[in-house]
Amino acid sequence: MRKQARAGSIPAFSLRGSVAESTVSSWRAWFCQGNTGAALVATSLWRSVIEIMKKSNTRHSKFLSLVLRHKPQEIGLSLAPGGWVGVDDLLRAMTQAGRPLTRSQLEDVVRTNDKKRFSFSEDGQRIRAAQGHSVEVDMQLRPATPPEQLYHGTASRFLGTILEEGLKPMARQHVHLSLDYQTAHKVGSRHGKPVILIVKAGEMKQDGHSFFRADNGVWLAEAVAPEYLELNT
Repeated sequence: MRKQARAGSIPAFSLRGSVAESTVSSWRAWFCQGNTGAALVATSLWRSVIEIMKKSNTRHSKFLSLVLRHKPQEIGLSLAPGGWVGVDDLLRAMTQAGRPLTRSQLEDVVRTNDKKRFSFSEDGQRIRAAQGHSVEVDMQLRPATPPEQLYHGTASRFLGTILEEGLKPMARQHVHLSLDYQTAHKVGSRHGKPVILIVKAGEMKQDGHSFFRADNGVWLAEAVAPEYLELNT
């Protein structure tokens, strides 16, 4: 007996961020009506595809961090004032370097990056890393007034040196500071056993120190002296 055709329109296919989850549900409902076994197989298949796409985005994100933060010359680029690079120039250079990326894929990487490392210009023609540069570049950030307290997450093995010498940018252009304890804890956890320092940003501002805020909300300072630090206990 011939099976009846499935009713309804075929769901649109997408693997972008949270839309991917609804894609799984929509396709499973359309493809596997009344068939639990097929539904489980289909769900497993689509989740595998999504995981592959996420890993691909991670690889692209790491390479973008390299060329937009540290080594633009690696693919024949240079950063303009503000840290900007033309999107067309970037995509062309990545293709020539054997790292082909489409405009759609680039937009997906920017949108789904959990740390919001990258941002497009208002007209969408340029892209830059929000912060974290080791290459010398004027990010053209305007001084901003910080909250009374900010936070810095680090590993416990660095605590003694920090309390003695303060926070320094090291290889970066600025010290990175978090708006809340939870974010600082995540940052510290990436380097080892986390410890959280409270930064007396209000006092620093009153004493003439400048603060900047990156596109992704990370607060930046040139340095933080020991007297403005307090261990969060």
